[in-house]
Amino acid sequence: MADRPVLVLTCLDDPTSDVVITELCRRGIAVVRLDPGEFLAGRVELAARFGPGALSGRIRTPTRVLELDSVRSVYYRRPSPHAIPAGMDAQDGRFAVVQARYGLDGVLADLGCRYVNHPWNIMRADFKPAQLNAAAALGFQVPPTIVTNSLDEARRFAAEHGPVVYKPLRAVPFAVNGDRPAMVWVEVVEPSELDERIALTAHMFQARTLDKIADVRVTVVGERVFAVRIDSPCLDFRQDYEKVAYSRFDLPRPVADACRGYLSHFDLLFGAFDFGLRADGTLDWYECDPAGQWHWLEEETGLPMTSALADLLEGE
Repeated sequence: MADRPVLVLTCLDDPTSDVVITELCRRGIAVVRLDPGEFLAGRVELAARFGPGALSGRIRTPTRVLELDSVRSVYYRRPSPHAIPAGMDAQDGRFAVVQARYGLDGVLADLGCRYVNHPWNIMRADFKPAQLNAAAALGFQVPPTIVTNSLDEARRFAAEHGPVVYKPLRAVPFAVNGDRPAMVWVEVVEPSELDERIALTAHMFQARTLDKIADVRVTVVGERVFAVRIDSPCLDFRQDYEKVAYSRFDLPRPVADACRGYLSHFDLLFGAFDFGLRADGTLDWYECDPAGQWHWLEEETGLPMTSALADLLEGE
């Protein structure tokens, strides 16, 4: 068992995975790091064999050989997407990308071991409507929210629940001035900004937590729960990390249990939850990222999240 490796699926530039790999290696656990996005670049070789018997075969990278029937667990972090190789015809490239996704990714998703988290479960849990439904059913305090492309409905919702904020349904990379990365922040929407552009696509509007005094990030790793209070003058604390203060937070037990129940609902072992802390101590549920960032909070508070994640990956 000691030589069964943990498979880490992530991109080359992922400091969060780096600290987990370092901890696993410190414990004497073998690790294979793999970016599936390298497959069409010719840097990953796959040979998976099926029937009779269990899955067998191997994956080769320039530095590792992974026996498919030996994997202890999988840490699914942030693998690069498959991309059409340079110089390949666009139609042939689309075909190659689809075959890679359903071939390599299909093998990596059915290794018969523990996943933190399984990519198919991440996909299901990544949809905000599914998150909102599950959170409400589990008893979280969910602010009134609407997903719509109707101008009339958006205006009606704003009149009933204003002030409201806009939240993207999924983070999308943007660039300004050609190449500078940009983010779509959570922002208050004024009634005058609700116009015909709403009909172009789906939008999510949510009642603003007017008496919010701080944010709370709750990171759940298996059964372990780590809560951090985040104080910021910004509506969206990510806008200016220089003005953010962190402290450990005593999460009420019913909320911690509900977080575990939420992960169980989606068959997840890890989740990064965001809450708004009201002045009276209650928590508004905002979202759960099934592949969210967490290591910077360990650095700020000393909470042993790396160790907890390594425990989860080391066990079978």
